[in-house]
Amino acid sequence: MKFNSELDSIRTYEAGKPIELVVREYGIKPQDIIKLASNENPYGCSPKVQEAVKSIADKMSLYPDDSMYKLKEGLSRRFGVAENEIIIGAGSDQVIEFALHAKANSKSKVLINSITFAMYEIYARHVGAEVIRTNSRAHDLDEFYKLYLEHKPSVIFLCTPNNPTGESIDAASVKEFIAKIDSDTLVIVDGAYMEYAHYRDADKALTPKELIDEFENVLYLGTFSKAYGLGGMRIGYGIASHEIISALYKLRPPFNITTLSLEAACVALEDEEFVQSSIAKSFEEMDRQCYSRNHRKTV
Repeated sequence: MKFNSELDSIRTYEAGKPIELVVREYGIKPQDIIKLASNENPYGCSPKVQEAVKSIADKMSLYPDDSMYKLKEGLSRRFGVAENEIIIGAGSDQVIEFALHAKANSKSKVLINSITFAMYEIYARHVGAEVIRTNSRAHDLDEFYKLYLEHKPSVIFLCTPNNPTGESIDAASVKEFIAKIDSDTLVIVDGAYMEYAHYRDADKALTPKELIDEFENVLYLGTFSKAYGLGGMRIGYGIASHEIISALYKLRPPFNITTLSLEAACVALEDEEFVQSSIAKSFEEMDRQCYSRNHRKTV
């Protein structure tokens, strides 16, 4: 059987191994496994979310509210953007898929960092686009700009903090870079880990409102999979001008979010205390591990 030729150059995405598979393969007890493969929140999700999901278990037979009004209203309040500037996806990677199908094709080029989230390239190749990678391991915006001038890509991805390296770009540098890009080039700022940047370093912190107010060609991505601890619920969002969001909506299938994940995200968004606490504890552990390694080197 013949398939689309674009598939020939695509490698299947390999997700981090689930705990159940490690138990089967290595005979390790589940309680002895610490899973780090997919950057899930080690502190789980808010207890309020767990209770809310339990309380609507009898609604699993019903489709969710396809307008996603409650969640959009919450995100609108949180970020100070209009509800028609928001699209919800089954994880932010579904919004990436929408964006590339809306903007790129077999004649397009997509510019990404040398080491970054694999799905940028995979979705780009779905539509036959050529992928241009930088040589630098970290986001070197001077190199990005040189490649932009040379290749004139239809889409540029900036992942900050970057997956999987964790490096972050100064917010001022991001805006200076976007200001030099033609307004017909879609710049996607992936802020899946932005809550951590906001907590750690104000100079790295970006908000979707400041980006879309200043630039008509920016799509900001966020997710509930990381700081909110809802990786298993698969829910993310994109924020951009109404023009961009309207185009992406033409690619969104009906009921792309489950009833339970929609409720979980709405409740999680309201429990900011849990989010900030889990972020703080993550950095405490990071600092402790850094101290331990440095101390071992000096004794």
